[in-house]
This record gives sequence, structure tokens and C-alpha cells, in this order.
Amino acid sequence: MSSTTDKLETGKQHKETGDQAFKNRDYKAALTAYYMALMYLQGLDKNAIPGMSVNPSREEAENSDKKLSEIDEIISKIYGNMSACHFSQQNWKRTIETADKALAKNEKNYKALFRKGKALGEQGYSERAIRVLEDVKKKNPEDGPKADAEIARLNAIDKARAKVERQKLKGFLTREREPKLKSKSTTTTDPEEVIESIVSPAVAGLS
Repeated sequence: MSSTTDKLETGKQHKETGDQAFKNRDYKAALTAYYMALMYLQGLDKNAIPGMSVNPSREEAENSDKKLSEIDEIISKIYGNMSACHFSQQNWKRTIETADKALAKNEKNYKALFRKGKALGEQGYSERAIRVLEDVKKKNPEDGPKADAEIARLNAIDKARAKVERQKLKGFLTREREPKLKSKSTTTTDPEEVIESIVSPAVAGLS
């Protein structure tokens, strides 16, 4: 069995392959490469680190913790990049699942947190999405402008949907009051088209 160092390097190589595939928009190949990277990186622990004694010294323990921290950070980036792949394919459920796995390894993976917020918004969970995006602003002010833009977009969608519902209710009440009157033919814009016209901004890049 190869050493932890060998597995770490092999995992990094597969991640790089995945990153390049993502840049080429070959999301299937990217996801395959990321999966292979995780096969090498997951499950690595201090007991597998070469040079660790049965009763490790303080220095050995600190070195092993640094190695584990590096592995967790790489795994977080891989899951974050898998989330980007799923987002690009509009697979919102998998986007959120992989973003959560990225955050479990590194809560400071703000790109993953932002994608989670966007994916929740795309699924129609505006309130949950806005809470996540507000969390992004609080934890990483640099992402404040794009988080604000996404929050504004979600609020605009909610406002448009509310208008649609009001128009539907108004039409229903009008028909109830005047059942025998025929409506006049008019040319109007479908309110649903207003919602569709609010285009989603681009997702953040790879980790």
C-alpha cells in the first residue's frame, strides 16, 4: 500500500485533471476525476502518516494535524468544485449536497456556501437562500456585492410571483361577480414571462 504522501500527491493530480476538464466544460470527465481524487484522499488519518510513533511527540502530533488539515482543505475544494459541476448542469439537489460536504470539511469554503445559496434560490426556496447569502456576506464581506445581487434577484422574482398571484386572484373574483359577461380580447404580457426574464448571474469559479 502506498504511503499517505503518495496518496495525497495522486489525489492532487486527479484534482488537477478534474479542474482542467471543468474549464473545458467536460463536466462528466471532471466529476469522474474528482471522484478518483476522493478515493485516494478520504480516510487518510494520522495513523497512516509515515514516521508516526505509537506515542507521538508534541512535534509529531502537530505535524500530523497540519497534514490532516491540508487533506481536509483539498477535499473541501474537490467537493466545492463538484458542486460547481452540478450547478453548471442545473442539478440543484446535487449542488447543495456537495456544497454541504465541502463546508463540512472547511466552513470557510465561501464559494461552496455561495453556490448552495444560489441553488436553493433556483429551487424556489427564496427565504432559505437569502439566509445563506446573508451568511456569506457576514462571513466574507468580499463576496458581499455578488451576494447582494443574488438577493436582489430573488426578491425581484418573489415580487413578480406575488404580482402574478394577485392578478390571478383578481381575475377569479371578477369572474365570480360577473359570470355572464364575456371578457374583452386584449394583448397583454404573460406575467410568468416577467419571472423568466430575470436571468441568473454566473456562478463563482472553481476553488
